[in-house]
Amino acid sequence: MTAPRMFVWSIDETAGFDTAWATIDGSRLEADGRAAGLLPRPYWIEYRLETDDAFATRSLEVRSRWLDGSAQRDLRRAAGRWTVDGEPRPDLDAALDCDLAACPLTNTMPVLRHGLQIGPGDHSFVMAFVEVPSLRVVVSVQRYTHLRTTADGAVVRYRSGSFQSDLEIDADGFVVAYPQLGRRVVPAPLGDGVRAAGPGSARPG
Repeated sequence: MTAPRMFVWSIDETAGFDTAWATIDGSRLEADGRAAGLLPRPYWIEYRLETDDAFATRSLEVRSRWLDGSAQRDLRRAAGRWTVDGEPRPDLDAALDCDLAACPLTNTMPVLRHGLQIGPGDHSFVMAFVEVPSLRVVVSVQRYTHLRTTADGAVVRYRSGSFQSDLEIDADGFVVAYPQLGRRVVPAPLGDGVRAAGPGSARPG
């Protein structure tokens, strides 16, 4: 099992962010995340994701809140069948993955399952796409194509309908940059004007 890693992505599309603690154990991924945005309306969400031993979604639990409402969804996949809030969703049964809108973490599963961060591949997928902030679950057909390797990972082209973006992926399969959506935040070294203020914190000196 790898040590848990924390990721923060700045999301231009929603004028917000996505954060996640993610752990890989063999071919399993577990993650707990939070996200917030100002577009299309101010919202925040919390989610927990678990995959099976082939990086295919086992469960996604999501809660969403906005100014005058809220929603929650419990997606489960077992024996090739999906349920949403306990109700069968046969329209999703061709899907192996969920895709939570504006959350780059969920691009990781198809990349890792097919090794697109390390070598060639061109694959079409059916996804259980979760809209944000409504959490409506719809079918989405997507394509991932390895374009080239880089010093730090790979560039993988994502396509869905008329939308296309060339994702920068690190060597572990996680999104670094997602043109037209956002990019991962990389902390800058602390300058001379910043001093530590106890474990895990910093403040102006």
